[in-house]
Amino acid sequence: MKTIDTEKERLYEIIRRPLITEKSHSATVDSQYTFEVLKNSTKIEIKKAVELCFPDRKVKKVRTIYMPSHQKRMGSKFGRTQSSKKAIVTIEGEPLSELIGA
Repeated sequence: MKTIDTEKERLYEIIRRPLITEKSHSATVDSQYTFEVLKNSTKIEIKKAVELCFPDRKVKKVRTIYMPSHQKRMGSKFGRTQSSKKAIVTIEGEPLSELIGA
């Protein structure tokens, strides 16, 4: 029984936050939503996590993109941003009004 609880907890941790940009906001018309996810998560885990967070929705398609780190400068100091992974999830049915604030 502990494995079920830990699996459910892992699914809740997979989705870090929704990414709200101009491009991702315009894709909500087509029921596509962009999330920042854990780097080691798979498409199947992302699908289960989204369906767990939004129980009355079904996921049609998941696309993932690895975002490598790049160099930033602040004054005379150089540093690097963190690498991350994002997922573009296509949802069947009505749009998610919780995410777009409508």
